[in-house]
Formats: sequence, C-alpha cells, structure tokens
Amino acid sequence: MSVLKVIEIMADSSKSWEEATQNAVIHAAKTIKHIKSAYVQSQSVVIDNNSITKYRVNVKVTFEVK
Repeated sequence: MSVLKVIEIMADSSKSWEEATQNAVIHAAKTIKHIKSAYVQSQSVVIDNNSITKYRVNVKVTFEVK
C-alpha cells in the first residue's frame, strides 16, 4: 500500500501554459521527492495592452510519502 499526498501550486510563464506547468513541477521537485503526477486544474492569462504577458496554471501535484 502507498500513501500519497496532493499539494496545489500556482505557477506562471511568459511563454506558454506548458512551460508554466513545467515550472510548477520543477519548483515542487526542489523540496519534494517521489512526484507521481501533475494535474492542471485551471489555466488563466494576464493581459497588458491587449497582449498576453503571462500564462498561469493551478497544478495539483501528487507524490508518494515514504
């Protein structure tokens, strides 16, 4: 039997939602081991002068507790 824990992370990128998601996983991996999955719960953008300046994601990261 495994014990799993889920945390929620908000991350952003100036390039894409994919990069924002990768940034969330990279940030989580600095302090968390045994990451099993990441689920993008929501996506949004920041707009300035009619242009997208940031892509934002809320990501649920699941990891195994050993």
